Amino acid sequence: MSTSNDRPMVPGLLVIDFGSQYTLLIAKKLRELGFYNELIDGFAKEPPKNFEFSGIILSGGPDQVSSQEGRTLPSWVKESKKPILGICYGMQLLVDHFGGVVKQGEQREFGQEDITWTQDGNENKLFAQTPSKQTVWMSHGDHIEHDESVLKSLAYTKNGVIAAIRHVSCEVYGLQFHPEVVHTQWGSSLLKNFATNICHLQENWSSGCILKQLDEAIKKNVGGEKVLLAVSGGVDSTVAALVLTKALSFDQVSCVLIDHGFMRKDEVSEVSQSLKNLGLNLEVLDEKELFMGSLKGVDDPEEKRKIIGKLFVESFEKFAKSQKNLKFLGQGTLYSDVIESAGDGSGSKVIKSHHNVGGLPERLNLKLIEPFRFLFKDEVRNIGLKLGLKKELIERHPFPGPGLAIRLPGQITEEKISILQEADKIFIDTLKEHGLYDSVWQAAVILLPVKSVGVMGDNRTYQWTCVLRAVTSIDAMTAKVSELPFSFLNSVSTKIVRKVDGINRVLYDITSKPPATIEWE
Repeated sequence: MSTSNDRPMVPGLLVIDFGSQYTLLIAKKLRELGFYNELIDGFAKEPPKNFEFSGIILSGGPDQVSSQEGRTLPSWVKESKKPILGICYGMQLLVDHFGGVVKQGEQREFGQEDITWTQDGNENKLFAQTPSKQTVWMSHGDHIEHDESVLKSLAYTKNGVIAAIRHVSCEVYGLQFHPEVVHTQWGSSLLKNFATNICHLQENWSSGCILKQLDEAIKKNVGGEKVLLAVSGGVDSTVAALVLTKALSFDQVSCVLIDHGFMRKDEVSEVSQSLKNLGLNLEVLDEKELFMGSLKGVDDPEEKRKIIGKLFVESFEKFAKSQKNLKFLGQGTLYSDVIESAGDGSGSKVIKSHHNVGGLPERLNLKLIEPFRFLFKDEVRNIGLKLGLKKELIERHPFPGPGLAIRLPGQITEEKISILQEADKIFIDTLKEHGLYDSVWQAAVILLPVKSVGVMGDNRTYQWTCVLRAVTSIDAMTAKVSELPFSFLNSVSTKIVRKVDGINRVLYDITSKPPATIEWE
């Protein structure tokens, strides 16, 4: 198998991750400001190949410069002669490199702090057009000391702690605070100043630019060959199908929707019609009996996932082998997927592996094309809007590949799936009716293998219990419980109990991630 993953051919900035929880924010903020960038791990022994970067940003991190286990400044960074901006731990690495001292401070600073620029700071290119006094977001316990003839102090906190520095003879800067977070008043201006005033970058990253880059890369890589793409109706696969078809042709891109029986109520027909209305070449495979039969008697959640994943691959493989002249397998892999898998980009630990069609490229001897491999979710959404997709599709909540099968702890039956579909539809529809859908990142109903006694009219009931789950998140790595109004929850509960035969009790999950996961299985 060969892989085709041409990166955008535009200059940008290189962000090096030393383990900060805010590193992704640096990359995303820069792209929002119009500057392309790529993210690599602090352990990287060399910069990415075929990427023209004009400057380097060193992220913060949990390490200590004095620790033997702490990540160090890569030698190639020192030798690059590119402008450098160190943030928090990144700044401390620069101080250490240029002969300064990093030591535990008498007073740690966390949260918002007021800082004041010195005269040198006010006249500096990094802080151009920002006020001398401003509020920033600190997160550190170590302080720095350095020779002012080598590194010039540019700003201080009210506690007298050095908040910003620059090298006296080269374009090297350090900030003890985090310009990438919203709590830093002028953070966006500082990042923009670094990109434009110091690295001399032009704003080169927008929906129009991205589409042009994608179009050129797809045509170059695929040419006149055929592409097979699995779609689910979600944002990533839908936009990928649209981008590929736009760059190639209707006949070159075959989209496949596998109906495993665990989609939401009426979702298969709605998604199918929606994709066909977009002018996509779509085939729906009805595999409900196969999936349901294979899961009979299975209650272990990991085994469920493995069975569903295996059947998905086999169904997809069977269809692919029935087609002629297929050369490429398309995937809607995102940059965040790549980073989390530690295959490229940040992260010293593999958070989770992403194998949307696990092993298929090798089994089918297909080349892999991933048009969004260097794009974040928000960028894909913006591309979708640029291509004319409706807001309802672009802002659709994430939905797991195994579907409702992992929202049904215990053994799966057709009856339980039907009950869950009805309850799920009521929850989602009511969120939309009350104008709450867009404020929730993901919403779900979980049908528990638990029955309880209830009363309806004069009759005793003994029926299932369901749980409502609604969270807010940015990247699904962490999630907070959505604080839905009690009156709304009461309304949903009443509707479900009245309209769904089989449920007589409704609960609300108020557990964040961590310690819980978003999905129950």
